[in-house]
Parts: sequence; C-alpha cells; structure tokens
Amino acid sequence: MASEPIMLVPMCLVENKDEEMSVNEKALKILYKISQPVVVVAIVGLYRTGKSYLMNCLAREKCGFPLGSTVQSETKGIWMCCVPHPSNPNHTLVLLDTEGLGDVAKGDPKNDSWIFALAVLLSSTFIYNSMSTINNDALEKLHYVTELTELIRAKSSPRHGGVEDATEFVSFFPDFIWVLRDFTLELKLNGQPITEDEYLENSLKLIPGLNPKAKISNIPRECIRRYFPKRKCFVFDRPTKDTSLLAKIENILESQLDPKFRQQSDNFCYYISTHAKTKTLREGVKVTGNRLGTLVVTYIDTINKGSVPCLENAVTTLAQLENSAAVQKAADHYSEQMGQRVIFPTDTLQELLDLHAACEREAIAIFLEHSFKDDQREFQKKLMEIIKNKKESLLLKNEEASEKYCQYELDQLSVALMESISDGTFSVSGGHKNYRRAKERIERQYWEVPRKGVKATEVFQRFLTSQVSIEKSILQADKALTQGEKAITGMGHDATLSVIQEELLNEGFRKKSDEMEAEINRLKNLIESTKKDKTPWIARALDTLADGLTATLAIPGKLIGKGLNALSSLFK
Repeated sequence: MASEPIMLVPMCLVENKDEEMSVNEKALKILYKISQPVVVVAIVGLYRTGKSYLMNCLAREKCGFPLGSTVQSETKGIWMCCVPHPSNPNHTLVLLDTEGLGDVAKGDPKNDSWIFALAVLLSSTFIYNSMSTINNDALEKLHYVTELTELIRAKSSPRHGGVEDATEFVSFFPDFIWVLRDFTLELKLNGQPITEDEYLENSLKLIPGLNPKAKISNIPRECIRRYFPKRKCFVFDRPTKDTSLLAKIENILESQLDPKFRQQSDNFCYYISTHAKTKTLREGVKVTGNRLGTLVVTYIDTINKGSVPCLENAVTTLAQLENSAAVQKAADHYSEQMGQRVIFPTDTLQELLDLHAACEREAIAIFLEHSFKDDQREFQKKLMEIIKNKKESLLLKNEEASEKYCQYELDQLSVALMESISDGTFSVSGGHKNYRRAKERIERQYWEVPRKGVKATEVFQRFLTSQVSIEKSILQADKALTQGEKAITGMGHDATLSVIQEELLNEGFRKKSDEMEAEINRLKNLIESTKKDKTPWIARALDTLADGLTATLAIPGKLIGKGLNALSSLFK
C-alpha cells in the first residue's frame, strides 16, 4: 500500500444525526484514492461491549478508535480506519466500527437496524460482539438478523412473488464471527471439551417443538444458519481482574492485561489477518476502496429516499460509474499514445493504421481491466465508437499535414521554374525542351523528399495540371519560332533577294532595283529587331508593302510577292 493513503486516526464514514444518515465527504475522498482491493471488517453489537477495543487491536495501534469509560455511547454512525493489510500485499484493511446497538438515548430504534444492515452490506467479515454467553436472550438481542430480508434486497425483481431466495443473500453476505466478551463458562458439552466453533454451532441448533415460544426463538437461529454459512466463534476472558483498570483500558500497558486475554486477542487478530477475505460482489468482482466508497453513497442515498438497498441495483450503478470511467481512461490512453507515437505526416497510410491498431488493442485491454459486468458490451461499444471517431480525426489530420508539407516542398522546388516562365526564358526556339528538363528535374527532386505522406501523388498531380496550359503556350511559341528559323535557313532570304534583283535588272529596272534592295535591307533589319514579337501586324505590313511595291514598280506581282510574302510568312 505504498501509494495508498494511510490513516493515522479513524474518521466517521457514515454520520448518524437527528435520525438521518449521511456520508462524510472527507472519508469518501480517502476511499476514492484507494485503488487496491479491500478486506472490510465490520463490528456491531450492543453499546459498551468493547467493540472499539477489538478494532484497535486489529489496527495494531496504527490508528485508534475512541474508547469510552462511561455508559454513554462514544461511536455514532460508522467510523472507518484504513491501514495496510498485515499479511496480504497490495491490499488494504478497512475497519468499520459501528455505533452501539440498543442505546436508549436514540429516539428511533430503526436506526440500529439500518446500521446492522449497512455493516452486512459493506463488510467481507462481519463481527457480532456480545457479552457473556450465547443464550436465548443473546439471540433475541440479535433480532436485527431476522430483519435483513426487509432491509436488504438481492435483486430488483425478487423471485417467488416477493420472497427472496436465501442463496441469493449467501452469494454476497460476509463471513460471520461471533465474539463473546467476559466469557466465564467452561467449553464443555456433555462433560466433553468442545471448541469455540462447536459451542457456537450447538447454540444455533433449533429448539424442538412447535410451540410459539420455540418458533420465535428459532427465527434468529435459522437466519444465522441460512444467511451466514461460514461461521466462527471467539471467546474472551475479562481483560483484567482489576476493575479499576477496565475504566481506562485504552491507556494501560499490555503487561497489565491478563495473559490469557492477551493470547485470545492475538489469536483473534491472527485469524482476521489470515482468513478475512477480500470484499467481493457477485460473480467474484473484487471491491476496491474506490468501489466501496461508491457502494456507501448508493446505499445511504437509497435509505434516505425511504427505499430498501438492493445489491443488484447498487452493482448496476457501480458498473455504470466504473465502466464510464473505464471508457474514459481507455480513450485517454489511446489519444495519449497516438499523440506520442505518430509523427505527422506518416510515410504511408498503413503506418498510421498499424499504430492505430496497436493503441486500440492497449485501450481495449485497459477498459477490460477496469470494467466489469459489461455483459452486453454496451460500454465497450461506446469505447470503440469513440476510438473510431478519434481515428477518423487522425486520418484527416494526417492528410492535412501531408498536403501542407508536400505543397511547401513543391513550392520551394519550383521557385526557379516559375521565375523563368515569368521572365520569358522559355519563349525562344527550343524553349519547350528546356522547360521539360526543368520540370523533370523538379519531379525527380520532389520524389526524393522523404515522408511526404498520403497526399504526395495528389499534390504533385495538381502541380502537373497547373502546368498544362503553361506548357502548351511554351510549346506553341517554340514551334512558331522554330518554323520561322527553318524557313529562313531553308529558302535563304539572300537567295530570294538575288532572284528578285536579277529579274528587275533583266527588265532594265536597275534604279528601281536599287530602291527595292534598300527597302528590303530595311525590312531585314526590322525582322531581326522584332524577331520575338508575336503580333501579326508585321506580316500584314509586309503584305501591304508587297502590294504597294508591285503597283509602284509595275513589275509582275507574282515575282514581287514571291520575295516579300516569303518574308512576311515568317511572322504568320
């Protein structure tokens, strides 16, 4: 219990004031912090019979229940002390000391019945403490056990028309120990020594006969035998023969106690530490300190509403609370682990799915560890739905991270390309080939970038789509310019001019030929200076000029047009 709270003094768990019971929040906080299974030992009995002393013996002086030396009852409600279990590692021993039964100062005797019933409901070992011997008077004072069927219900819908089966109580009732204080009889039966347990069993034998008195006397015997199949008895001598020491027994030294009483106390404590079982619910569900706190609240709320505590309903409430908490715990684990293990964007979708599957398995294991009675898998289905939604959110986040990262990398790689396009670097003959090389270089560098994620192809495809119209324009310009250069190279503009001059000279138009040669040289210069110009006005101007020259020179139009139209075709 290294990490569990340790109490140095007992604390009231259930307060009983003005005939109204309530749960002490401070005590609840202590229980809620205890995640270990608990062994719960509760003691009940008539007031002023030394119950608190036995609880202090079990606590081994780690915390002290108040002891009284007067006829006034010291313990009101139910007091609690939580200590490390003396022999069961990783368990906590919870001791519950109840207010004395039969206190004449109490106005409503019904409170005693509820205290008795609560002790039964909360404990795994139930101690009934009484004085002297087990006789009819002692059994009549234990009439509270006969009222249990009226104060506790095992199921929300009892069988047999409202009558509960005793076996249903047995399944969750605690072990029963009857402690007899100031026992003065010899443990003998028919002159033969008997054990304490044999003495108890003999006292619980039914009285023969059908007379009303025997029937009444047999009722508590029958209830104890029916509801508490595991029974034990301890007898204690007087602590000391010095009556003056009895009044201050909490302060006297152990050496001042009667040796036989000390031995009996040791035997009692040893039995509790080795045989008291862990508190469990039906189907073997172990009760932790946290669960015990929830049960206390559930029972007290039910009693205060005027209803009868039902174990089945209490377990259902506990299951809902714990299973809801288990779902949250498991879901938080999934989110935490995915947050730690996933680096966005993942290289592949499968990488993310594999991490999801591993964290999902861990989350389910945590849920199963902290849940119970989820027979219809209602809460497990809720967990799976939560994890599914978280997974979808992570998938979307992974896609967004991949797209953002890929777009950033692609933008960086394509800066030079976009600048070249803007500057007209590719608007030359052979520009399309240069553009393609630049784009292929970007593609090669892009696919070398690691961990681009699931959107890598989509982002690059979008880039390629954006380049389609740009590449088409570059290609068209490239073709136009290349064809123009080929026309000039193939036909030879000088050769064209030579043909035209020769024709003009043959017809005796030398002067006109010289003028035309000058004009053609001017046009050549114009062509060179406007070679990159894509506008069609030059071609139209040359056509007009050809027509004008034809008319002016009065030479065959076909001849003039052949030369000038050849030049103008370069710009169409």
